[in-house]
Amino acid sequence: MGLSALTVLGADRPGLIADVTGSLAECGASVQDSTMTLLGGHVAMMLLVSGDLPAEELGRRVRLPELVVTAAAVDARHDVCRGPAGLGYVLTVHGPDRPGIIAAVSAVLASVGGNITGLSTRLSDRLYVLIADVDLPAQVDVADLMRSLAKVGAGLGSEITFRPGEPELL
Repeated sequence: MGLSALTVLGADRPGLIADVTGSLAECGASVQDSTMTLLGGHVAMMLLVSGDLPAEELGRRVRLPELVVTAAAVDARHDVCRGPAGLGYVLTVHGPDRPGIIAAVSAVLASVGGNITGLSTRLSDRLYVLIADVDLPAQVDVADLMRSLAKVGAGLGSEITFRPGEPELL
């Protein structure tokens, strides 16, 4: 069995996810991991799928007229960035929208070896909200990191919070 990564983009409508995942099931493919969200009225899906068909064939079979679908064969990888002693945190940013928010915050995290494992942003009127799941190496000085994040937040005119994440249930 091979592993394929598929991306699916298109205008949202009821039944779209059912159509995509139904096409995969008809091919005998199993969704191993996925994320799906709405972005400005468009659905954006990323799926890791296992099955006997090559990635290109899966991509052809999922294609619907209103969708942009890409597919590629990938190697299996599990939690490659998070060591057994890694620590999970949730970072939030609330403030005015402006270019460079994600870049500034992610640069601070990367400087200490932090890895963003999930990221969601929303703009509501003029309020920009960012929520990120972050894995940190065990040796990171979290208090120092929080001071660095606060400094970046002040420069952006935003409030940044950083707290331990809830233990994963899966």
